[in-house]
Amino acid sequence: MATQPLSSLKPARRSRFALRWYSWLLLLVAAAYGLAFAMHWDDRGVLWLQERFESPAERQDSVWLPDYHAVIDAKPLPGMEKDEASDVTYDAQTKTLFSVMGKNPFLVELSLQGDVLRKMPLVGWSNPEGVTALGNGMLAIVDERDHQVILVKVDADTRELNIADYPKYDLGPSKDQNKAFEAVTWDARNQQLLLGEERPPALFTWKGDGKTLTGDKQKLASDELDIRNLSALAIDPRTGHTLVLSADSHLLLELDEKGEQVSFMTLLAGFNGLKKTIPRAEGVTMDEAGTIYIVSEPNLFYRLEKQK
Repeated sequence: MATQPLSSLKPARRSRFALRWYSWLLLLVAAAYGLAFAMHWDDRGVLWLQERFESPAERQDSVWLPDYHAVIDAKPLPGMEKDEASDVTYDAQTKTLFSVMGKNPFLVELSLQGDVLRKMPLVGWSNPEGVTALGNGMLAIVDERDHQVILVKVDADTRELNIADYPKYDLGPSKDQNKAFEAVTWDARNQQLLLGEERPPALFTWKGDGKTLTGDKQKLASDELDIRNLSALAIDPRTGHTLVLSADSHLLLELDEKGEQVSFMTLLAGFNGLKKTIPRAEGVTMDEAGTIYIVSEPNLFYRLEKQK
């Protein structure tokens, strides 16, 4: 019986090997594209290119996140390893920070160096995820699970806060009830709360005077929120620009007063002075000097300053 020469089999083997190699390459490219699309790296690339063309004057008129550097990096908040730091806000009157813990509800006051000054249990809260200072000792606290925002008064003698003692405002249903309203910050210029839904990311405003809220919340256009989730919000008191934090995207994004992207900062290891990736950034705030403060689950504190 005639047999096929060995030389004639080699191309077939090479062809099968080449097909297998190209298949793996196509799978790798598809996976990389899918990851880039999910993480919005394509959008970040466009914004990075736009940043290269910003003039010094334009950078001066913005927060300009690329210039920030971590001066306190992943400082643990003692005794809060299982409490899940959920948000942080700067109080311009006390010159301190207030942070909420989401898993075991309580409010903690911190120094600007991340030292714990006092802890106040939040009695009756289910899942406090957002906090913002309104001035004159007033704070707004968002409970994501119960879909409400509560306005509370805190002074030097406060040791505990009972939800039954304070006015509550219904935030209404969300598209994803498990990923509902999580972010909040006070817009002093426009006398309103800026609220954020976690997923899909969306922004709302709610008018008030720092003591009460009036009317109902109003939805804003959120076309520039090309992030995987919305974890926290802050407003720069100097420029009026908004900082948008995304834990899933490992990103801090700056929006101008029109809601357009200005700059961004990645929260990955090796960037902006971070030795390690911020594991799950859940809260952000800024003081009048432009210093940025971030808290991350489980109990980590960060302070970032602009490099001159």
